[in-house]
Amino acid sequence: MWSERGPLRYERLTWPEVRRAAAEERVALVPVATLEDHGPHLPVDTDLRIVTEICERAAAEASGRVVLLPAIPHGYDPHHMDFPGAITIGWDTFTRYCADVGRSLAHHGFRRMLFLNGHGSNQNLVEMAARLVMVERPEVLAAAFYLASPEAAAVIERVRDSSRGGMAHACELETSIYLAIDPGAVDMDLAVDERGYPEGEHAWLDWSDGSLKLMPWWSAFSRSGVQGDATRATAAKGRALLEAAVAECVAYVDELLAKPLPERHEPAEGSGEPQGGAPVDRGRP
Repeated sequence: MWSERGPLRYERLTWPEVRRAAAEERVALVPVATLEDHGPHLPVDTDLRIVTEICERAAAEASGRVVLLPAIPHGYDPHHMDFPGAITIGWDTFTRYCADVGRSLAHHGFRRMLFLNGHGSNQNLVEMAARLVMVERPEVLAAAFYLASPEAAAVIERVRDSSRGGMAHACELETSIYLAIDPGAVDMDLAVDERGYPEGEHAWLDWSDGSLKLMPWWSAFSRSGVQGDATRATAAKGRALLEAAVAECVAYVDELLAKPLPERHEPAEGSGEPQGGAPVDRGRP
């Protein structure tokens, strides 16, 4: 049912209302996450709960510009399977699934879509799914990780007390946000500071990882499942981080709406604006 208050929820719409939402040029917002261990102090739904909360709040704030889809709850997570609770989907199955969601939305008339991801190992695959859809259709389909913009990075630096490595997984950041969302679900008596990842000059784990990407089995460097300092988490930090993440998501929505839809053109010699060439037939490879 259509609602002018709060988020417009895709799954609650009738099919004529879905058509109306697409005709209104709304951005289709899709939270993406996974279920996995987050130490002894956080639930296995941490990634899912956080990114869903961000998208819920962003969709409410941008209520006239967004339609919110149900979250994709399972992702790519084989390296966490030594810890009970993790559910992993094959990389190719997961990528095709996300791409099919995008294709379906495009088929129904949505021309701007945003996958907001909350699980690090999903990111390259979600980005690939977005690219697969965009090479087939002219829609603007994007993928982003939360708290990744320069503005969000500034907030992280302002609130954090841990040094590098303290905000990687089930850490100061994620624990703080969960405390802000649902403090009763967090057992701070079991929170630990564990940083067993073998850091080097270019390889480290933090909210912004090092440039050299190495991801062994999680149990190879973490006994508890934590990588970071969960003991420094507070609800006040979580509220600041959550506010920054929501503002970031709304900014992504507005930027997508401001962008013109891409149009392919015949290549031409010399420099110049691409719109000078003839449009390419969509049916051509």
